[in-house]
Amino acid sequence: MNRYATFANALKGIVRIGETSAVLATTGMSWLRGNRPPTPRLVRQTFERLGATYVKLGQFVASSPSLFPADYVNEFQYCLDKTPVLPFKYIRRVLEQELKQPIDQIFASIDETPLASASIAQVHAATLVTGESVVIKVQKPDVENILLTDLNFIYWATRIFERLFPKIKFASLSAIVSEIQECMMEEVDFYKEAENIKQFNEFLKATSNPLAIAPQVYPQASSLRVLTMERFYGVPLTDLETIKKYAKDPANTLVGAMNTWFSSLMFCESFHADLHAGNLMVLTDGRIGFIDFGIVGRIKPDTWTATMAFMESIGTGDFEKMADAMMRIGMTSQKVNIDDLAKDLEVIYQAFTVVDPASVLNGSVNDNEINQLMLEIVAVGEKHGIRFPRAFALLFKQILYFDRYIKILAPDMELFNDDRLQLFGQLEQTAKAKPKPRTLH
Repeated sequence: MNRYATFANALKGIVRIGETSAVLATTGMSWLRGNRPPTPRLVRQTFERLGATYVKLGQFVASSPSLFPADYVNEFQYCLDKTPVLPFKYIRRVLEQELKQPIDQIFASIDETPLASASIAQVHAATLVTGESVVIKVQKPDVENILLTDLNFIYWATRIFERLFPKIKFASLSAIVSEIQECMMEEVDFYKEAENIKQFNEFLKATSNPLAIAPQVYPQASSLRVLTMERFYGVPLTDLETIKKYAKDPANTLVGAMNTWFSSLMFCESFHADLHAGNLMVLTDGRIGFIDFGIVGRIKPDTWTATMAFMESIGTGDFEKMADAMMRIGMTSQKVNIDDLAKDLEVIYQAFTVVDPASVLNGSVNDNEINQLMLEIVAVGEKHGIRFPRAFALLFKQILYFDRYIKILAPDMELFNDDRLQLFGQLEQTAKAKPKPRTLH
């Protein structure tokens, strides 16, 4: 980066800190004048006024019950829909800057109305000059610089807060902010997302899997901030009526998706960690399309065996084994009473295995219910001095998604007791394979 660009970024950072300070000052004045909603709501409303980066931070809070208190996780669910559309002229500017040539030399056409808009990026349908139908994921202008500025600001603010109030209950804020920064900076590196997709497709090829597919990436139309991928045509996994047109047996389609994902735990260094219905498509040819590899998880080798034991214990209802696995997965400095923990887990187990049919409406998965189950598991862990790594929470949440998909597509299936599901055979191999992560090339 040349000296001018460095100076320009520094200047943008200073301006951003000024904008942040102004919003915080306005919030403070409003509070002094008597506008005092509950603290989680006040923080969420302030984040929304601070803009896209803080909305993304709010979404991180909403999806991380292992890191944040329940009232904040629940309040920040409202951030999940805050995705304003950016006019296409700004998207065009990013495309031209990133691809370093006139975009009409790469794309025959681009639909200026986005297919989707999120806090970090916007997705547009397009056609390459070579004729392929694609989607372009384009990072919004200055996202990376704003992210760095905002997260550094938050980090130092939390460090100061911890020094001023060393006895607060939630005393690891700066460490959490560091983890958030690492995760978010990975999300804005589209080269890493492209590598995640490539690795998943190599895994499908190496395992001769005909049931699933991830989109092809077009490197000539991609960069650090632009990701051009094959466009898939199909419907979300939960659209039961339409799925029947593409797949003869929706239950077998779901089994294929689940076996593919569990197998990927063994063969890939990371796992897809955002399996909501929009990211699992049933394509017109009946295959399952895995899309959006921006959020992935990684389980450390030394906790993988315990993670496998925890999931297996859910299927067998062995609460002592579940409690022992929780202790080994979590981070704790105190002695845990296994018997007491097992009794608390048995209560949650009943909620996990018995699902109110009203919670699955019109083929949609109730994210609030899944988050509540996650919060209950985390709360039991905290009661006994255990705090889970975020990667474990991500892994477990995907299993909860699959459990709810079963209620829609295969209500007679039992997640942990069905011969068609290769959960624990795969996981046993995974536990042995994880100490030496395997990369497919």
